[in-house]
Formats: sequence, C-alpha cells, structure tokens
Amino acid sequence: MPKTVSIAEAKARFSAVLRSAEGGRPVVITRHGKAVAAVVAADDLEQIERLRAAGPEGGLASLAGGWKDSEELIELIHARGRHGSREIVDLD
Repeated sequence: MPKTVSIAEAKARFSAVLRSAEGGRPVVITRHGKAVAAVVAADDLEQIERLRAAGPEGGLASLAGGWKDSEELIELIHARGRHGSREIVDLD
C-alpha cells in the first residue's frame, strides 16, 4: 500500500517524498482526504503510460514488451487470436 500524505506535508517534506518514489515506494498526495496525485519513480511512469495506452480492450499483447525476446511473445499472442467473447453474468 503506498504511503499517503496531505498536500501540506508533501510540500514540507518534498525531498523525502521524492526519495521514497525513487526507491520504488509511490506516495499518494491527498487534498481534504481525497487522493489527487501520486509521485512515482520515473521508471514506473513508462509502464503506467503503456497500460493507459493499452486500455481495457488492448489485451495481453499490448502490455507485452520491454524485456529481452518479448517480440516473440507478442507474435505468438497475435497469432492465436481471440476465441469468441465471454458470457456476461448478471450479479444482481
């Protein structure tokens, strides 16, 4: 669970907030108790942007990448294709 701090605390302890994010521990910044932003490591931002670009319909192939030989995985996933759609179950 990420650490949560108020805007005032983040401002007063900005260097510590940055050190935490650099160390792989994100910090969520709140305003009046509601999360409004997060400070994350720059390396994590690339992955976050890739997930956002993939969207809910992107599937596994859109997330693959960024490691050695991941191109082969992407090709295999695209070659398999989708096998129909899932049945939507009403939970009410």
